[in-house]
Amino acid sequence: MASLLELSNIDKSFPGVHALQDVSVRFAAGSIHALVGENGAGKSTLIKVITGVYQPDRGAIRMDGAAVHFDGPMDAIAAGIGVVHQERNLIPLFSVAENLLLDQIAAGAFKPINYTELYAEAARWLDLVGLDVDPQRPVAGLSVAAMQMIEIARALSLRSRVLLLDEPTASLTPHEASALLGILRRLREQGVAIVFVSHKLEEVMELCDTVTVLRDGRNACEGLPLAGMRRADLVRMMIGREERGARTQAGGARGAAALELSAVSTDLGHRDVDLSLYDGEVLGLYGLVGAGRSELARAVIGLGRITKGEVRVRGRPATIRSVSEALHRYGIGYVSEDRKQEGVILLHGVLANAGVTLWRRLQQWGVWLRDGPIVEAVTPVLHHLNVRMVSLESPVATLSGGNQQKVSLAKWLAARTGILMIDEPTTGVDIGAKSDLYQLIRELSNAGTAVMVITSDMPELIGLVDRIVVMHGYRIAGELANTHDYPTMSRAIMGLIHADPAGPEPAPEAVGQSS
Repeated sequence: MASLLELSNIDKSFPGVHALQDVSVRFAAGSIHALVGENGAGKSTLIKVITGVYQPDRGAIRMDGAAVHFDGPMDAIAAGIGVVHQERNLIPLFSVAENLLLDQIAAGAFKPINYTELYAEAARWLDLVGLDVDPQRPVAGLSVAAMQMIEIARALSLRSRVLLLDEPTASLTPHEASALLGILRRLREQGVAIVFVSHKLEEVMELCDTVTVLRDGRNACEGLPLAGMRRADLVRMMIGREERGARTQAGGARGAAALELSAVSTDLGHRDVDLSLYDGEVLGLYGLVGAGRSELARAVIGLGRITKGEVRVRGRPATIRSVSEALHRYGIGYVSEDRKQEGVILLHGVLANAGVTLWRRLQQWGVWLRDGPIVEAVTPVLHHLNVRMVSLESPVATLSGGNQQKVSLAKWLAARTGILMIDEPTTGVDIGAKSDLYQLIRELSNAGTAVMVITSDMPELIGLVDRIVVMHGYRIAGELANTHDYPTMSRAIMGLIHADPAGPEPAPEAVGQSS
């Protein structure tokens, strides 16, 4: 099959980092090509070279056999290359339609916008990706999953001949992901060359025709057929060893109640929520997108208002009005699922991000806060998480998405909170780092930390946690002791969701927010 887009012997270096070394890859029309590797292997850098964000130091790019050079993303778009980056790039105050068709609007900057036509055109592309949302509503307040689907619809609206997707299903439910994979199959039939970057190897094996593996910025393999390839072979090329799954050794005896919610209602839409989290356990909070899981955690730490009921921390009533109060008064940490907006400050260095939770504790009255104590506190955590960086001063924006996620987690681990809520802990994290994070979570619980894991990954949930609370319709649908038997537990979990009535409608401001 002839190559539509070909990269040969690509090199790209940054200060202190040789990101790509002699990388070659070919993408064929009418084919879905997987690009996989650990965080920091060079996948995102390669995509940015393809789309003109970065210029290669050496090597050649060809389309239809002819050499091309992209001075910027607009050149790549004009050549028929569309991309959906791992991080969302939407304008919150613009409408869904304006975000989706922004490139077309920009092309006619001095032409009046016909909003009737704009909304109708946007609705067509939203329908293609199966997203039921008003094209006229602002993007602000939509769920992470909805924003991801808008990004994909925008790339499709450009009628790209080559479509690059960087972790497109990371924030999607299984149903939404399945719908997207169906769309990609139809695009393949129409002759589009699709590049699929994902840490979800089950999706890669199911969807893709060929695979290129990057490891430490080099080709571990180039364009091998996936037919007949075993998952274990793919993992071994990526990380150089056998995979370790989410299953971890169970913790010791459960301790005292660390966090208790009694008949809690919130202004985000929850009603009569009863939930307990104990020292030394890993509690899993599961539900489909829109179940109210993330919103419940945010209400607990003061990012939503509790309108009824009682919150108790270690047996004492607690009224928490801010994240700072949750941390410094009650010892509660929260790792957000949206690292770009809430987890890290991209333009600040690794040290500033990982150490921000320590500043208040280490500050002495009338004395400048020194880096030394912060470095001493955060360095072991960063090493434990295997954060790949040039130095502690490296801006977080220069790290891969998975390493940004690790820094977002590191700031709470460094603070040594007694209660830690982690929202989608392994989103965008490579297969090699996942097992390290799972082991770290178990180490925290074994040391007495009360850990709540909010996850949409059912294998992760069943393999990792001690007890499962299922949410549906912004309330608790049921609770299960985890036997770690996947077929039994998955049936029980889905049974709770399907058996539970719809429950109360969430408040208007809650609709379309997080999971």
